[in-house]
Amino acid sequence: MQPRLKVYNISKYIGSLPVLEHVSFEVFPGEVVGLVGRSGAGKSLLASIITGLSMPDTGTMIFEGRKVQWPFHAQKLGVEAIHQRPRLAEHLDITANIFLGRELRIPILGRRLNILDRRRMNNEAARILEQLNFRFPSLREKVANLSSEQRQMLSIAQVMTHTAKLIVVDEPTGLLSYHQQKKLLALIRQWQDEGVSIIFCSKDLEHLFAVTDRVIALRHGRKVASHRTDEVSREEIVAALVGTTNRQQLTPAIWALDNYYRAREQAENLRHQQRLLEQNLAVQDTRIRSLIEQMTEQVKALDQANIALQDAHRRLLTEREQERKHLARELHDQLIQDLLSVNYQLEESEAHADVGPELKEDLLQIRNTIRMFVSDLRRICSDLRPPTIDSLGLGSALQSYTQDWSERTGIDLTLNLDSNLGRLPEAIELSIFRIVQEGLNNVRKHAMANRIDVTLEHTSVRALMISISDDGSGLQDDFDLSALSREGHFGLLGISERVALLGGRLDMKNKPEGGLLLQAEIPHPRVDLPVKMAEER
Repeated sequence: MQPRLKVYNISKYIGSLPVLEHVSFEVFPGEVVGLVGRSGAGKSLLASIITGLSMPDTGTMIFEGRKVQWPFHAQKLGVEAIHQRPRLAEHLDITANIFLGRELRIPILGRRLNILDRRRMNNEAARILEQLNFRFPSLREKVANLSSEQRQMLSIAQVMTHTAKLIVVDEPTGLLSYHQQKKLLALIRQWQDEGVSIIFCSKDLEHLFAVTDRVIALRHGRKVASHRTDEVSREEIVAALVGTTNRQQLTPAIWALDNYYRAREQAENLRHQQRLLEQNLAVQDTRIRSLIEQMTEQVKALDQANIALQDAHRRLLTEREQERKHLARELHDQLIQDLLSVNYQLEESEAHADVGPELKEDLLQIRNTIRMFVSDLRRICSDLRPPTIDSLGLGSALQSYTQDWSERTGIDLTLNLDSNLGRLPEAIELSIFRIVQEGLNNVRKHAMANRIDVTLEHTSVRALMISISDDGSGLQDDFDLSALSREGHFGLLGISERVALLGGRLDMKNKPEGGLLLQAEIPHPRVDLPVKMAEER
């Protein structure tokens, strides 16, 4: 397959200062390429060059096999753009802005007169806005009276008036609510399914990892990284953005922050502090310099110890699961089979006519006891290793476990599984099963709940949300997760550690109506969702 767009050695200078330097990449039909970079990295300038709004000082762009000469008319090539700040005519109404520069005119005898077909434009505008699930009281409303989000939705509607070959999406989510951001991400997936090429400029790694096939990182106007999205981690992308090439130099606390923006701010503060220290070193004596060097070495050693501890913890969990699997197999294949064999022998002995009534009663009690042992051992095997997870997957294992758990505890439990759950890597499926298992055990021991709802649903093609909601006592006001280990409570702490090792996020909060809501979002390899389902996400 030939690329739809080729960009070679694009450079742009302001005076002698390079803003873009020798940027090259390709975009194929139906591919979503993400451009990520800090403010001033050159993303928006590169987007404006690709859409013909700016001219590079050097470089070449080839679109569908033909060399493009600047300036050019992007729409005639089939290139559309959604800008960070909407480009609208303030004095025109909603319909006129949606069809700005592409007005529909009345045809007569095969020719289009210079008369606007206002009725058809209104109908098309209403259809597009309905598709976006975005409504206005009147299409006659002037754009000057609209909010920032409404204007951004109009700029998205502009792209949908014609079939595009390439759409450049330049950081529009800053003006959109959470719901509309999800709608835009669903639209990008829909456009991709229709064979449209997408260039998605964004600072939000969650958005990029949700929809892109490839991520290109820019720093100081240069392309510093290009990875297949399924083959790169958020840690590697952030490392490229902040200019760190050695993984061991990245402070593990960065990856525990709730979002990328906080991580970026933290990195900038560290860089600022480093510059201040370097300036102070020039005027300070040898003793202070030696102390700072020692501090730096200690921080590096601590970082390496933290990384080693995480790796050791992962190996410990893996080995523990293997031991559980081995023990469950031995119990099932040896001890349970031996007990069943003894039970059959007792049954044959009981059937003999010369066995007295009292002995038969004793044999019956022994057989019933053996059945209880077998039942308990099977439940222990199930706890050690869910029997259906290897052959039928996570969904079947959870259905079997939660049904048995509800019957044993008498607590009403509802399990809601994403209809497109699919199969995940073994380590992730086992970890998710253990998170649910530990969460339910914690509810049974401490919550005094009568009802539990367990839900697994995709929040994106690369993330799964686990929700455990109960109607119990909830968390105390002075709840401290770090203090649980000192008190001998390891349920919630174990869940927290598993989620952290998977690179996920954990949130626990009391519900207004009573009880606790535990939510863990776990990243995983890409799962293709139907377009309609992705829109609902």
